[in-house]
Amino acid sequence: MQRLLFCLVAAATLLAREPGVIPSRYAASDFPLTANPQARQWKNAPAVVAENGPRGEPVPGHRTEIRSRWTRDNIYFLFICPYQELHLKPNPTQTSETNELWNWDVAEVFVGSDFEHITRYKEFEVSPQGEWVDLDIDRLNPLPEGGWLWNSGFAVKARLDARHKVWYGEMRIPLRSIDSRPPAAGLQMRINFYRCQGRDPGRKFIAWQPTGEGNFHVPQAFGLLKLVP
Repeated sequence: MQRLLFCLVAAATLLAREPGVIPSRYAASDFPLTANPQARQWKNAPAVVAENGPRGEPVPGHRTEIRSRWTRDNIYFLFICPYQELHLKPNPTQTSETNELWNWDVAEVFVGSDFEHITRYKEFEVSPQGEWVDLDIDRLNPLPEGGWLWNSGFAVKARLDARHKVWYGEMRIPLRSIDSRPPAAGLQMRINFYRCQGRDPGRKFIAWQPTGEGNFHVPQAFGLLKLVP
């Protein structure tokens, strides 16, 4: 009974709140991935912050900043990720995608363009070691192998600053892999950002838009991405 009440309250909260919005600012041309927030293309980029867990609980020491830019062909995301403890996959590879990368430290983008069928969206992940995975998600009719065999053509860059205990992850995602519409200022998509950080039993989970449960795959909780000039 208590769990049912909690779920009803969480669902009502999600429905009542306004979705968060992250603006993505236009760049006239594509640029190399640097994972550097001081790079010219990132200095004045709009940013949002993720600092709470999936249920909205504070997660001290993991205040994550996310910035975004877009071009005619691609959309970019930069994650600035403070951490207390790293949990990294042994023998990492940056030449092919790593299935189940979410079992280690990652930053994640869940993004979809279908506002009528919100259970269909794409998932993109980058690790502090520059590993990556992309998935085609359909919550009602899951694709074989969970959708990870899909290939978006996206690229990543990561940089780890162990001295200051922060890592940076950058993504360049072809817009055609998310949305068939021609990109233009004013175009909106549904989006959420997440992080998994550290080892059990103290593993941290951070969500930009809280989902109301311990699961990231709650599309009704997504916020909005808006392409701006």
